[in-house]
Amino acid sequence: MSHRRAFLASTITSAAGAVLAGAARAQDRDWSGARPVRYPDTDVVVLDPRFQRYKLGNAAIQRLHTGTAWAEGPAWSAVGRYLLWSDIPNDIQLRRLDEDGHVSVFRSPSGNSNGNTFDYQGRQIACEHGNRRVVRYEHDGSVTVLADSSNGKPLNAPNDAVVHPDGGIWFTDPGYGSMMNYEGHKAPLQIKEAVYRIEPASGKLDLVTDALSKPNGLCFSPDYKKLYIADTGAPPPGPIQVFDVVDAKRLAGGRRFCSMEMDGKRGGSDGIRCDVDGNVWASAGWAGEGFDGVHVFAPDGTRIGFIRLPEICSNLCFGGAKRNRLFMTGSQSLYALYVETQGAHIT
Repeated sequence: MSHRRAFLASTITSAAGAVLAGAARAQDRDWSGARPVRYPDTDVVVLDPRFQRYKLGNAAIQRLHTGTAWAEGPAWSAVGRYLLWSDIPNDIQLRRLDEDGHVSVFRSPSGNSNGNTFDYQGRQIACEHGNRRVVRYEHDGSVTVLADSSNGKPLNAPNDAVVHPDGGIWFTDPGYGSMMNYEGHKAPLQIKEAVYRIEPASGKLDLVTDALSKPNGLCFSPDYKKLYIADTGAPPPGPIQVFDVVDAKRLAGGRRFCSMEMDGKRGGSDGIRCDVDGNVWASAGWAGEGFDGVHVFAPDGTRIGFIRLPEICSNLCFGGAKRNRLFMTGSQSLYALYVETQGAHIT
């Protein structure tokens, strides 16, 4: 058994520079599935020995769907056993059923929704670019508007959201959906880009930080004592910042967690999620071949792993029955990879 485990865990263990020196296979492989990938998948790259335990030797990256204009916001419904995500320009949400892989339109129109998640009651939370608001879809089919303004002025265009066990909903408002008609309705931004928290009992909206240029993806650490935020407006390589969460309601001590620069390529991260060990899995793009995909950072900020994709990766989440399947929205496609860890949170 030990020999088999060693075989299944076999990976590339060269130094990062040597590993990334060659051309990325992701650009050339047959993503239709007609030509199987030989194990282990060399597009799942070990950059540090700490990532070795998370790469399965007999699992491959799969393209599950393609044809979207700009895919974002994957979220896993544990009750419904489906993955939903947004195609922002086409103003729809898509759903992929776990039992047979069937993909269909889940919601149309969707308010040019971007980020999605589920709360602890199984209700979907969505950030709507077009309507400049955060909404919750109730079990009876009605829609509750959770936030659409701050201090009497409309939100810019909410982007990504996460839920806290106390019921609080945290979301970012960088404004991308109001900066172009392609992803929403072009209009001036009337307030500073910021991160907010919605109080569960009263619905009160609190600004928790406006220190970042374009706060985008966000996620909690496994113990909810830290909040990671991707700043896509900072000078490249756009950093991921980390804050201490105080009393589950406030942020303090903001600092840089990591830079997205890798092997001389200067790109950025959009969506981020933590696993149960506190590693940050960050979507990566805008730097081309050999950079686009998912970068994995240890809790100390060291890049330990890299999943190469043939297109920009916008967002990601953990899902599946055991929360051990990483779903990744590429700009035009949906990808998935089984990994030997689990998502730290419900979606």
